[in-house]
Amino acid sequence: MMKAKSMKKLFPAAGAAILMMLLMSSIASAHVTVWPKATTQGSYEVFTVRVPSEKADVTTTAVKVRVPDGVEVSRTQPLPGWKTTLETTADGKIESITWTADEGKGLTQQEFNEFKVSGKVAADAKELNWKAYQTYSDSSVVEWVGAADAEYPASVTTVAAGTGEGDGHGHGAGTGRRRSCGSSC
Repeated sequence: MMKAKSMKKLFPAAGAAILMMLLMSSIASAHVTVWPKATTQGSYEVFTVRVPSEKADVTTTAVKVRVPDGVEVSRTQPLPGWKTTLETTADGKIESITWTADEGKGLTQQEFNEFKVSGKVAADAKELNWKAYQTYSDSSVVEWVGAADAEYPASVTTVAAGTGEGDGHGHGAGTGRRRSCGSSC
């Protein structure tokens, strides 16, 4: 049987270990991610780039995302307090998007933001590998470009085969669901 004195030493140590595990798991999961995590070939999709700010005493001031092969982005959603800059190819295809916070603004360590883009997934796409570059107010850049097991992994959207259902405008394409939207479609 353990003595009361030993128990008193065990509980604070166990509590500290649990707290450390929770803290480390929240830090490990705080990556730039793109949602949804799965989509369908040939579908129109709204992709959400979720950006947490991870560093203490500095803010996230810019986020650049390279548009992966397999999706053609056509629009971005305006976001108050952020300027959107598009880099395009000679034929006008959007190849990267940069969101830059207004002067003196940005995301603190306790904040996150979601940046939305709309586009069409290619009929032959298998996987969308979203490479992101997060810039902080101290001019440091975290490159979210690695493999899934890397310290700074790129976000990946898996792409399932298309079913040929729907009109490809997100109204049940590939799901068998239909929505009535009258003349607003």
